[in-house]
Amino acid sequence: MTEPNSRESERQRAEPVRVALVDDHAMFRTGVRAELAQNSDRVHVVGEAADTAEAIRVVAELQPEVVLLDVHLPGGGGVEVLHQLHSRVPDVKFLALSVSDAAEDVIGTIRAGARGYVTKTITGDDLVDAIVRVADGDAVFSPRLAGFVLDAFAGSPAPTVDDDLDALTQREREVLRLIARGYAYKEIARELFISVKTVETHVSAVLRKLQLSNRYELTRWATDRRLI
Repeated sequence: MTEPNSRESERQRAEPVRVALVDDHAMFRTGVRAELAQNSDRVHVVGEAADTAEAIRVVAELQPEVVLLDVHLPGGGGVEVLHQLHSRVPDVKFLALSVSDAAEDVIGTIRAGARGYVTKTITGDDLVDAIVRVADGDAVFSPRLAGFVLDAFAGSPAPTVDDDLDALTQREREVLRLIARGYAYKEIARELFISVKTVETHVSAVLRKLQLSNRYELTRWATDRRLI
């Protein structure tokens, strides 16, 4: 996360930043709303959306200062939301908030017009700081993600996705990365707000598509491709 600056104190003397929360998991939205409510003098949630179409409608109607935008949404995803709204609501700023830290997601979202990208491991206080900074015009990234953006916009080749990885759904990629990092099924379920049974289903699908036998082979496969 980039360091706070003096504009944060200016925002504290003004009205709270008006925020729209876009994520397809109701439990996650509830948790974020509760975290932000602890800083109601700085940020205020004015609307929510659970899919691409609803996000486009809510943001166009409410025109919040900042939209917290999940990258993977039903109906087209966060990039589609950005494409549809970027010219329609030029004063609205978008901050991606995603479980994914894949380079292709980060770069694609920033190219589409987001002002920042943070992962869902961010703390509540840091998220509030990120929202305020984006509202004030700064670009904000979780520390390890900034390098992706710098490389991409410096002209370095963007990371490529091989055919095997491309065969996986976005959710399967998320499960793959967490498995490769050593997460237990219950931990993945909590992280992605899905059931343990759903995690098991995704793992089985990943192993089948990649023609692997177990999570140890999967970890080695992901490590070889620098996906961890």
